[in-house]
Amino acid sequence: MKNNKILVGILGVTLSLTACKKDLDITNVNSPTPSSAQNENGAVALAQGTIYLNGFYNLKYSDGVYGRFWAGAMGFSEIMGDVIGAEAANAFMNQIGCPNKVTLDNGTVVLNPSNPKTQYELVRYANQNSQGGSNTTFYEWAYMYNMIAASNKILELADKTTFTGAGAATKKATIQAWAYWWKGYAYSRIGSTYYAGIIQNQPTDAVLTNGKYVTKEAIIAEAGSNFDKAVTALGAATSTADYTAMLGKLIPAYLQKGKGGVLTIDMWKRNINTMKARNILVNTLKSSMTSSQWSNILTLANDGVRATDLVFTARTDANGSFIESTVADKVGQAATTGSTNTYKLSERWVQDFVAGDKRKDQNVITLASVGLFNTDRGNSFNTRYSLKYAGTGLTGVYTYANNVIGANEITIAGSYEENELMKAEALIMTGQVDLGAASIDAVRTYQGAGLTALGTGLTQAAAYEQLRRERRIALAFKGLSFYDARRWDIIAPDKSRTGAVVISSTGVVNTNATIVYGFLDYWDVPDNELAYNPAEAGSAPTKNPKQ
Repeated sequence: MKNNKILVGILGVTLSLTACKKDLDITNVNSPTPSSAQNENGAVALAQGTIYLNGFYNLKYSDGVYGRFWAGAMGFSEIMGDVIGAEAANAFMNQIGCPNKVTLDNGTVVLNPSNPKTQYELVRYANQNSQGGSNTTFYEWAYMYNMIAASNKILELADKTTFTGAGAATKKATIQAWAYWWKGYAYSRIGSTYYAGIIQNQPTDAVLTNGKYVTKEAIIAEAGSNFDKAVTALGAATSTADYTAMLGKLIPAYLQKGKGGVLTIDMWKRNINTMKARNILVNTLKSSMTSSQWSNILTLANDGVRATDLVFTARTDANGSFIESTVADKVGQAATTGSTNTYKLSERWVQDFVAGDKRKDQNVITLASVGLFNTDRGNSFNTRYSLKYAGTGLTGVYTYANNVIGANEITIAGSYEENELMKAEALIMTGQVDLGAASIDAVRTYQGAGLTALGTGLTQAAAYEQLRRERRIALAFKGLSFYDARRWDIIAPDKSRTGAVVISSTGVVNTNATIVYGFLDYWDVPDNELAYNPAEAGSAPTKNPKQ
């Protein structure tokens, strides 16, 4: 067994809960450390605090631009999914979304002006332990293994804690379901982002891990295993009152509004089904999907998140409990800028709105002047648009951004929209086109798009194009955009997006440009990990073989 830099260097600090935040239970005067949490109140407080702080907030490296989970890991994903762009050089964020080549309407070819010249090269250049926090690939890995380690500690303490009352078994089962759910979530993101990973099930006070790296497929399987264990634990929660009270303590009170709140057991199980369906969908090229996979997705989505279900959400609060109250820490809200904010709104994202969509009217505003940015970092992020805080006032229409503290609801895991669009896609791809179109219409109605129903009679190709556009719009800023770009096979160096809107460095609007992204589909294991925890003999390859 080898010491693991990320677990030792980070968890040794964060699991002591020294960075307590006021809206999480861990600021109780009895705020627990792992060694003092072996009573019911302490176990509950640690189960809440370590998930939110370790999984989304505390890292050895961070800053106000990209350091937190939502602005960092999620921001990088949305950049590579071409929903937002960035000019800032922090953690090479301006380069990870810079395409290898853009061909303008007049045939002018604009190559990646950065150094290194391709994203493959950039990712490998950044992925060095000596880069420290500038290693773009470090963040998601570190946050998610923080979360896994915290979950392992929760499970260990749940077995040592004496719960009180007639509902003691339900209380314990609820905490166990909580830990297994978050482990499933974390392994899902690791397996959907990195070429390999580690299955780590040891208690965190050992601060040890193994050097046995396994394939991304094995990591996704481990995610599924933990989701199944969560379902089993929920099955052991037989007292509704004790379950509800316990989950109400685990989810911070200020998150229990809107679509957030205390999920019923059945709601939680449906959230799990949505995540399991996602793991199939986003980790397989569309062209490689089998009829069995589509069938599995449809089965899961049919029992996935419903329109009336609660889901796991996040919000800002005045104390910056685990999401900073600054604009830079919210990916969607950060795009509300013209030329000064960190993130810029992509022209290709705006392009994907269907004409007449009220969500565009509500959220997208035209800048007084075209945002033109440093040409030495490419020109694909030049833009005419930004988002409007709180929308333009249209009643019943979805808004993407709100800078009022606590007003912007962030979906942490699955959502009704995602689930319904997975159902739509599976239906369309299995020949049930009209039913798939109806599911697309349902999402548009849910978000107040105000579009005419697609109706019946669409061809499969026409329905799928509506599906593609709707996923881009309805699921923006949720950390899914890059997954879609990858599975739609437009990011490889020999692939491209055609008919794209691009603003040239001189402000010329091109409406039929071709973009060759050339983005690596799965990142190599971060060198921050490998430098201190090298792969053991028999490990899966830790580097993506694509060059």
